[in-house]
Amino acid sequence: MKNTAAQSATSLPRAPRDDAHTRMTKYFTMMAIRVACFILMVVVTPYGWYTWLFAVGACFLPYVAVVVANVAAAPARRAVPPERAIAPAPPPASAPESSGVIRIHETDTAPPPSARQDDQ
Repeated sequence: MKNTAAQSATSLPRAPRDDAHTRMTKYFTMMAIRVACFILMVVVTPYGWYTWLFAVGACFLPYVAVVVANVAAAPARRAVPPERAIAPAPPPASAPESSGVIRIHETDTAPPPSARQDDQ
């Protein structure tokens, strides 16, 4: 059976194009840092402990960048439709008949079309 309920815009998943763009931006940023580490490893003299730090960055950032780029965004929390978020109101307590209050209960039923034409 087909679900006829409208889907809330807040419960829709992230667009694949937006997700791919975000992951590629992260990947390119990490690769730019890797290139900077490689250049700094060669250019900065005298060589010392920081040279090894740049070398570690140049060697291991590609692995980290690929892992981060392949991880899809976590699914967004589903929003609760407003109809479910509001607790139903308790039924009104019946007032005693002697209180003098007149209660009118409306229904959704309309008179048949033939009855409406007779009134005109």
